[in-house]
Amino acid sequence: MDEQATEKNQISNGESASAPATDDKGRDAFQKTIFFPIGEKNPYGKYFVGQSYLAPVCGEPFPIHNVTFEPGCRNNWHIHHADKGGGQLLICVGGRGWYQEWGKEAVEMTPGKIIEIPEGAKHWHGAAPDSWFSHLAFEIPGENASNEWLEPVAVEEYEKLK
Repeated sequence: MDEQATEKNQISNGESASAPATDDKGRDAFQKTIFFPIGEKNPYGKYFVGQSYLAPVCGEPFPIHNVTFEPGCRNNWHIHHADKGGGQLLICVGGRGWYQEWGKEAVEMTPGKIIEIPEGAKHWHGAAPDSWFSHLAFEIPGENASNEWLEPVAVEEYEKLK
């Protein structure tokens, strides 16, 4: 396998001999490994540790976004509320990351992994420290749906994840 193919394989599998670049070159290299666009800097960035990007995929019949996280980036704990229905569905489309629901063990996310997040579940998701990470986020329709953004994930807890 040539060097470029090896690098692409390492990035798409969340593997790296060294920390992946988080500059334009790193972003461009990761973009070549995923089907969906990375998008623009996330307007909800104040609820993230590190840099994330947001690309709308569709708006109807319910919103779907591709969310991309630079290595080490993760969102704060948060809850998707709704009086009826609601929640979120994540599908990993590239790299390697984590999902954790409050009081449970973290779940590794690699391409194809699906996470169903029920309404009212306190949780977070984000990239592994050594990998870019992208997931499709499906907002499940609900009555009076809203997001409650909470505290950042404790650094010592995040750093335990391999």
